[in-house]
Amino acid sequence: MPSSIKILGIDADDTLWQNEEFFRMVQDRFADMLAAYMPADPLHKHLLAAERRNLGRYGYGIKGFMLSMVETAIDVSQAQVPAHVIHDIVRMGQDMLSHPIHLLPGVADCLPQLADTYKLVLITKGDLLHQEQKLAQSGLGDFFNDVHIVSEKQVNTYSKIFGTDVKTAAMVGNSIKSDIVPALDAGAAAIHIPARYEWAMEKAVEPTSHPRFFKAREFKNVCDLLTQI
Repeated sequence: MPSSIKILGIDADDTLWQNEEFFRMVQDRFADMLAAYMPADPLHKHLLAAERRNLGRYGYGIKGFMLSMVETAIDVSQAQVPAHVIHDIVRMGQDMLSHPIHLLPGVADCLPQLADTYKLVLITKGDLLHQEQKLAQSGLGDFFNDVHIVSEKQVNTYSKIFGTDVKTAAMVGNSIKSDIVPALDAGAAAIHIPARYEWAMEKAVEPTSHPRFFKAREFKNVCDLLTQI
C-alpha cells in the first residue's frame, strides 16, 4: 500500500547518530572529579537543575552543558574547586565537540531509500555551529532537501516547517516531548524510535491513543512502517 506521507521530518541527535551516551560518559567523569564534594546522585541532580536554569541563557548543546558543569562544580564545592578541575571540565567539553559521529543502526541503509521516495527535512535543535558540523561529518547532508536547526521544537515549529502540507508529513525522532507530541499537535504523523538513553528533560508520556502515533524499534524499521501510514 503506498504511503500517504510525502514529507518526512527527521531528528538528528539520538535518531541518526549517538549523542546522549557521550553526555552520560562525561557526567560519570564529572562525578569522579567532584567526588570529594558530593556523591554522584545528588551531584547529577544539581547539574540537571543548573541545565534547566541555563536553557534560556545558553540553549541546548554541549557548550551550555559545559558551562553548567562549571557552575555546578563551583556551587557544590563552595567555590573551593581547584582551577585545574575547571580546566579539565572545559577540556571535556572541547573533547565532546570534536567527538566523531557514530551513526545509529540502520541509518546508513534506510536513509538513502527514504530520500528516493520522500522529501526529507532535518529538524534538530541545539548549537547552530555544532549541529552543522555534525551533519557535515555524518555524510548525510545530501539526502536532505532542507535543514532546520531550531532553538526549540514546539507546535508552531512544525506548523511553520510543514505548512499546508502538514497532513502529508510525518516526524521521526527519539524524543516524545520534542519530536512526537508537538508534531502530532501540529497535525502531522509521528514515528517514535526509542533511544538507549533519554535525557531527563525530554521525558514525556507516550500519546499511545493518538491515531497517527507509531513506533519503530530501530531506524531501519521506518522504511516499512511508512507504508502503513
